[in-house]
Amino acid sequence: MLELGQGTAAPGGDLIKDVSEAEFMTDVVDASMSVPVIVDFWAPWCGPCKTLGPALEAAVTAAGGAVKMAKVNVDENQMIAGQMRVQSIPTVYAFWQGQPIDGFQGALPPSEIEAFVTKVVEASGGQVPDNGLDDALAAAEEMLAEGDAQSAGETFAAIIEQDQSVVAAYGGLARANIAMGALDQAEAVLNGTPAEYSGAPEIEAAHAQLELARQAENAGPVAELHARVEANPDDHAARLDLAQALHAAGQVEEAVAELLELFRRDREWNDGAAKAQLFTIFEALKPNDPVVLNGRRKLSSMIFA
Repeated sequence: MLELGQGTAAPGGDLIKDVSEAEFMTDVVDASMSVPVIVDFWAPWCGPCKTLGPALEAAVTAAGGAVKMAKVNVDENQMIAGQMRVQSIPTVYAFWQGQPIDGFQGALPPSEIEAFVTKVVEASGGQVPDNGLDDALAAAEEMLAEGDAQSAGETFAAIIEQDQSVVAAYGGLARANIAMGALDQAEAVLNGTPAEYSGAPEIEAAHAQLELARQAENAGPVAELHARVEANPDDHAARLDLAQALHAAGQVEEAVAELLELFRRDREWNDGAAKAQLFTIFEALKPNDPVVLNGRRKLSSMIFA
């Protein structure tokens, strides 16, 4: 379950790494000869770490490769923490050219974290790109697509803490919670989205995904529903249930096909339930998804036939 400022997992890859004592020389000291490395000393039991870590990760991601980040769990790496004289956590050091050049202790607000990262980058002669938050959004979307919903959600949450006008981050945070099965938290995120963004496509898509996820919790067995529909093709309730079960099973195209058939048989049944369900599925997908394009075309041909 993800709220703003929660989580500690690193997104992975070369930009942000979990680093052990054995890797510290290579991934921090040696790596800082060419690009500054920010080291976050943290622990799973540390409350402020859960706020600082994701915000720092988002700021580093937003820097577009001008700085890297190493996360050191002090419980598992007490020797290096002692050598760096880490007396409280979170503690953050910035390395450049093999030496620590700056640092701070405790959690900071996102604006100060961003300023710290910018200062470190500039100290190395680099520059933070103007499109940094766009890069962070893209990185979070990639994490979510690769199945790392936890890290994606943490990055989306950190982006929101830096700039509450980034509407795509609200939708992304909700979708990350949906992917982890935290539906109530996803709903809370959407309800907490500023009112002026409520009609944004990213928010509507997340609402649609949440509705489908709620349906999936109560979806019946596909085989049984198939049998009911085959026994009585005019059992519209069974066909609607079958479509929901198919979608819950990941068979989106098949679900759309059943809904189109239901619409063809009785478009007004249950206050137009087939059309409403189709639109929910379409809103949950990307507009250029082949399922959306084909489904909308077939629906339009039935409406205007």
